[in-house]
Amino acid sequence: MLLAALLGAAFFALAAYVGTLVGNAVADTLPRFDDGPPSGPPPIAALIGASALIGAFTATHAVAPTQVLLIALVCTALVAIWCCDVRTGIVPDYFTLVPLGVMLAIALWSHEWWMFVSAAVPFLPFAVAAALSRGRGMGWGDVKLVALGGAVLGAQLSLVAFAIACMVAVGVSYFTGRKSGAIAFAPYLAAAIGAALPIGLMR
Repeated sequence: MLLAALLGAAFFALAAYVGTLVGNAVADTLPRFDDGPPSGPPPIAALIGASALIGAFTATHAVAPTQVLLIALVCTALVAIWCCDVRTGIVPDYFTLVPLGVMLAIALWSHEWWMFVSAAVPFLPFAVAAALSRGRGMGWGDVKLVALGGAVLGAQLSLVAFAIACMVAVGVSYFTGRKSGAIAFAPYLAAAIGAALPIGLMR
């Protein structure tokens, strides 16, 4: 079990490192909006370390190698999303829709219809928020990210995780003096998904 944990940690750390490379490379090509959140450097070491912990847990609790690969793909996407959003305020569609499409295709093949419902449950309220704010209070990239989170975590766990992410984002904004203006919200959602992944594996 120790060897599996070490191999999982190394594999996921590598996946996260790839995510930082891809995310930063894409961020270099994206425009910045004047009304977007302030730019900042992504915490690369923390992202790789957190992914390694998720990898160690996944390798010792996953039921199949395909599950390990899927979660590694999700972690790579989450890291890339984090890097892009903190630097540009933009969550590119391919970082959310590609892993979501892979998961839904597998769900369709294996007749796991619950995954479609789980993706839709958090998607709908976030989509309403994005529509009402016209993409400014809540971006459509965030909406697609919560759909991915719903597919990965399941409806119930994802709703709890995203509720906590929203409260943490509000708290951080308040205590750092940013009570108004745009914030990079995707890192909070990505952190919530990553933190909830081990809980989902234990269900």
